[in-house]
Amino acid sequence: MQGKPVKFLYLSEPEMIEAGVLDMKQCVQVVDEVFHLLGKGDYLMGGPRENEHGLMIWFPEEKRFPNMPVEGPDRRFMAMIAYLGGRFNVCGEKWYGSNIVNPKRGLPRSILTVMLNDADTSEPLAIMSGNLISAMRTGAVPGVAAKYLARPGAESCGCVGAGVINRACLMAIKEGVPTLKRATIYDLDMEKAAAYAKEMSALLGIDVVPVGTLKETIVDADVISVATAGASKALIPEEWLKEGSLLTLTGTAELTDETYLNNTVIADNWKMHQAWLTEGEEHPKGVESILSWAPSAPIIKLILDGKMVHDDIRSLGDIASGTVKGRCCDNERIVFVTGGMPVEDVGWGYQVYQNALKKGIGQELKLWDEPHWF
Repeated sequence: MQGKPVKFLYLSEPEMIEAGVLDMKQCVQVVDEVFHLLGKGDYLMGGPRENEHGLMIWFPEEKRFPNMPVEGPDRRFMAMIAYLGGRFNVCGEKWYGSNIVNPKRGLPRSILTVMLNDADTSEPLAIMSGNLISAMRTGAVPGVAAKYLARPGAESCGCVGAGVINRACLMAIKEGVPTLKRATIYDLDMEKAAAYAKEMSALLGIDVVPVGTLKETIVDADVISVATAGASKALIPEEWLKEGSLLTLTGTAELTDETYLNNTVIADNWKMHQAWLTEGEEHPKGVESILSWAPSAPIIKLILDGKMVHDDIRSLGDIASGTVKGRCCDNERIVFVTGGMPVEDVGWGYQVYQNALKKGIGQELKLWDEPHWF
């Protein structure tokens, strides 16, 4: 029997842009599809629980060998794998590397690649630059959440953090909330906030205004988008949250226990956060090993303390697919917590790959014309 040739498409970042990776309207539609599939159960992620965020290299606290990296802020390597069903029917992986000092070297903090494979034969379909896939799908999630969870007729958005991710978040929230008319932006760097406001006003055709305090961007907002990183977390008292508001946590914020206990808490996929808890329980340092970085750490701690139970938290996929109810009333305050999932990278990466095929974009590479052994 003659062996089969295997070829795949390579897509650089400029080619990804040409193929539409920055099209937020399409990205929100695709990520919405992904959440429908999550709600139906037509997906798999890593591990025996089928819901692992990814497999991470845990660097040691102290150097063991001259070249071995040590633990540090946002210092990680992670393989994030998934199968996504429906029309996608594809397996894939996001390979994630991150180092907080990278910008001083002229590099993004995270450097990512995405690989897609045929779900049956395992043949590679594409290897592509992953930074823009990741940023766009991350921003699309609060947009999908806002579609299902924002108060009807919501008009205002408060943005905390003027980085790349909150640009994507506001773009997506505008897609998810067509009634949005205005936004405010707060950042510790006022110059960044002003630049963000100017750029997003022109891009979205809404009034985006920089403000000087965190409170100003929270108190009158129907939707709040927190997308910050680092040791310093935004402190948001419960009384700042307007009745009927939706607080989306793409980054971390410091909220009181009462904010979680007194309001509705919804996660992107709570099964994934439960897997984090199990991972922490298996770690030599115990659950404390995840509490410093897991976005759902405050909720996990409340569960461990017996103040909440897992069933208190609903998942966005169940709401998108109609399995459970989302917003119950106009004055309900909702806290939405997201941790990011490889199914989102696979879904958006697959769509951009399909766009590239239709447009004839990318470089065809081969593994072999005929396998040496088979």
